[in-house]
Amino acid sequence: MVQNARIATFAGGCFWCMVGPFEALPGVEKVLAGYTGGHKPNPTYQEVCYNDTGHYEAVQIEFNPEQVTYKDLLDIFWRQIDPTDPGGQFADRGQSYQTAIFYHDEEQRQLAEESKQELAKSGRFDRPIATAILPAAVFYPAEDYHQGYYRKNEMHYNMYKEGSGRACYIKKHWGNDDKKKALKAKLTPLQYEITQNNGTEPPFRNDFWDDKREGIYVDIVSGEPLFSSIDKFDSGCGWPSFTKPLNETQIKEKTDLSHGMVRTEVRSNEADSHLGHVFDDGPGPKGLRYCINSAALRFIPKDELVEQGYAEYLKLFYE
Repeated sequence: MVQNARIATFAGGCFWCMVGPFEALPGVEKVLAGYTGGHKPNPTYQEVCYNDTGHYEAVQIEFNPEQVTYKDLLDIFWRQIDPTDPGGQFADRGQSYQTAIFYHDEEQRQLAEESKQELAKSGRFDRPIATAILPAAVFYPAEDYHQGYYRKNEMHYNMYKEGSGRACYIKKHWGNDDKKKALKAKLTPLQYEITQNNGTEPPFRNDFWDDKREGIYVDIVSGEPLFSSIDKFDSGCGWPSFTKPLNETQIKEKTDLSHGMVRTEVRSNEADSHLGHVFDDGPGPKGLRYCINSAALRFIPKDELVEQGYAEYLKLFYE
């Protein structure tokens, strides 16, 4: 054990599925699959699964608290399980597959209780949280073939995780959170606020309100083509304005009742990014003004359309 390392122990159903998520964390030194909480010394896998030994399948984690906190580990734990299931996990039923947090000291107990309460209040689940919080007991490492199973038997592991229902459940309940994390890493704070939280940037202080270059504007999140400089005009509002989208199927509209007004919100079709609003005070045959936030857009200059994979739009500038 490394100097100042600490121990955490979690039961989350089949221990094959609980090793990889923790091993991926910087600061985690070792993850062992094993058995804990029972009454028989040195149990075997067969005994735990088919006899009444009282053990849980669990993982014991050796971690460096200067690099990863116990709260970080709790967050990873909750995202791997169905915490509302008191009878096991997914296709695996019985006491040995029930979920539990085994605390090693009073601080861990308090943090576990707090995280459980926060999860219960979050509204993410429609049933009570059933995961037990228990004092740590003797931990017995499982047989060698169980250790790092997700690495040594990747194909079978992935088939099991999908077939058991765990992978689908995680995606359903936590997929949006993973998407948000990825977007926060990709986008600037302003771009994230605009596209994901329906924000609005300041007028006359944004990248494209007075940009007169030739090219197209694509969704900053997905890259889907949205508007062309050909349809851009100076509306005097301080935001980029367009008379129409490149293709109406790439834009969707939604009634917006925020701020005591009735407006029509504009969102991208593929990424569902908030773009801005459309008004009926513009020029052109339909009299529309698409008022769009610069932070929701990426500009592709005309001479880079082919290079960046938008060659089909080059013809617009030579018609």
